[in-house]
Amino acid sequence: MSKVDVLPQVAAFLQRRHGCFIDGQWVVPEGASTPVLNPATGEVIADVAEADDALLDRAVQSAHRAFKAGVWSGLRPADRERILLRFTALVEEHGEELAQLETLSQGKSINMARMLDVSATVEFMRYMAGWATKIEGQTLDVSIPLPEGARFTAFARREPVGVVAGIVPWNFPLMITTWKLMPALACGCTVVIKPATETPLTALRLAELALEAGIPPGVFNLVTGGGATVGNALASHPLINKVSFTGSTAVGKSVGAVAVRNMTRFALELGGKNPMIILADADIDKAIGGALLGGLLNQGQVCAAASRFYVQRSRYDEFVEKLAAAVSGMSIGAGMDCTAAINPLVSRKQQQGVLRHIELARSEGARVVTGGTPVDSEGFYVRPTVLADVDHSMTVSREEVFGPVLSVIPFDDEESAIAMANDSEYGLAASLWTNDLTKAMNLVPRIEAGTVWVNAHVLLDPNMPFGGVKQSGMGREFGRTVIEAYTELKSVCIAH
Repeated sequence: MSKVDVLPQVAAFLQRRHGCFIDGQWVVPEGASTPVLNPATGEVIADVAEADDALLDRAVQSAHRAFKAGVWSGLRPADRERILLRFTALVEEHGEELAQLETLSQGKSINMARMLDVSATVEFMRYMAGWATKIEGQTLDVSIPLPEGARFTAFARREPVGVVAGIVPWNFPLMITTWKLMPALACGCTVVIKPATETPLTALRLAELALEAGIPPGVFNLVTGGGATVGNALASHPLINKVSFTGSTAVGKSVGAVAVRNMTRFALELGGKNPMIILADADIDKAIGGALLGGLLNQGQVCAAASRFYVQRSRYDEFVEKLAAAVSGMSIGAGMDCTAAINPLVSRKQQQGVLRHIELARSEGARVVTGGTPVDSEGFYVRPTVLADVDHSMTVSREEVFGPVLSVIPFDDEESAIAMANDSEYGLAASLWTNDLTKAMNLVPRIEAGTVWVNAHVLLDPNMPFGGVKQSGMGREFGRTVIEAYTELKSVCIAH
């Protein structure tokens, strides 16, 4: 069957009125709530309460008490690892349920939700669980001269930073929740998660699975509500020790400004306007495959998505023709339809914003080779779009569209390609496509981005640091670097 039937447990979960998860219990306040829509139909599928200031404070206080009491950080590292591995196993066991909740609320393909949002999340969780037993410090040789004849032994130890606020975007709600939750828990921190208002469902289900796995009450809390209200209040709360935010650059800057008033540590993984540079010697067919994955994964709603395609002029027409042919043949439909290659955007607001970008590009002189229109549907669809005759100075070349829009720009030599790729306020990711190893090794260091792929794009691994430079943020996810981000380094000096 091409259309996936909704599991009974998913249908039952959607029927509940959802609230906040605080101190191991659900708290469903009276008053304001936010509907969760199915992007494929525009219909309301769930109802989620809005946290007020008192409820948010209650969640932070719960996390603070749990941290001070050592109910999690005081466990043996091996016990934290065991519980986190049990948590991972439960996520894997309930994978189809989580995939369906992700698709129904976010709009993405059920195929991707299963393979990426669930399977890759499980791999990340398993990887991070192992770090609980591998956190280490340093021994230090010191040369302190006083008092005469004294001897010193010095070392540095890593300790959990404390209460972590994780603010999650709507494009990969399950995955990015775990990106914040798992390293924090591995380090012994306690956490308050705020999911996006459009896509809170998988995070809500994750909280239940965490409790079932044995994570103590108060260690993982969750509050729902808008970013401008709940998100800002969370980032500015004096008992929060670390904020981890993923989202737009504009909002990320406001989160950082609010956090720094309390000298709260923060990490920001922000927007991108990511170039894909295709040299004349590249395998064009492989580059087309890379463009489809790198540019249209999750309908282009990916911070690291390729959206600027710089193609050496001798291969430009070939690339545009083949890319347009591939894009125009992609089937469009609901995420629960296994045969649909392109799915709806997350919201009407997002759909209208993408369409405005396309019309602006057209008015500035870009040529719409294929796509560029909405689908006649109540859902939030935009046909995948290839733009040619794009100039580097156009708005579509400079602003993040966050949709299925691929802009193709010719270049004459490598110097101009690097100059255009770097001429952006963003610096999250980039890719270089060439079969010349010398060119690859010489050009990669010159590309201003936190991640540069060669002959690939948008592929991540939990052991490979990920984050941006310039306006794309500060801090890194994954690997040893994220463990350092959720710990404080304490120096100890002993005279003897």
